[in-house]
Amino acid sequence: MNHCGTKRLETERLILRRFVIGDAEAMYRNWASDGEVTKYLTWPTHDSIDVTAAVLKDWAAAYAKKDFYQWAIVPKENGDQPIGSIGAVKLNEDASAVHIGYCIGRRWWRKGITSEALKAVMNFFFDEVEANRVEARHDPRNPHSGMVMQKCGMTYEGTMRSSDRNNQGVCDMCWYAILKSER
Repeated sequence: MNHCGTKRLETERLILRRFVIGDAEAMYRNWASDGEVTKYLTWPTHDSIDVTAAVLKDWAAAYAKKDFYQWAIVPKENGDQPIGSIGAVKLNEDASAVHIGYCIGRRWWRKGITSEALKAVMNFFFDEVEANRVEARHDPRNPHSGMVMQKCGMTYEGTMRSSDRNNQGVCDMCWYAILKSER
């Protein structure tokens, strides 16, 4: 793959940009501290803004690496305040595959924002990073996440039983993917 780092992306309604330390308050308030948002995620709900600030400090340092991809989801109408995140949680160099994870604050659910962000990130990985496969997974108890994947053209590949752990414990995972040739 042709790694080029987290570049600023723009869609009709969104700016996808690198996080900065100053995003800690918005990230904590808008999604990271909300147990309903993090219910099916693999990272714990942040119990203080200090946890959020530490995560952002790590991400800010990781942006120096060309194979680190983590975007703040910022609606253009919101000024510069992030409402969610999307990024590559795993890279498989041998298969030229990227695994995407995302989350967005509850206030912005069911408005097509996550789908718009995912489409932009998928295009970036296919066109600029030259990935062959983009994949994602979700807990079957969180079907709306799967609807985002389907809306973006991903194909359901199956459910792996008791294959992962999230904030609900050991869980099944539904896998979706799209190949560059299927766009």
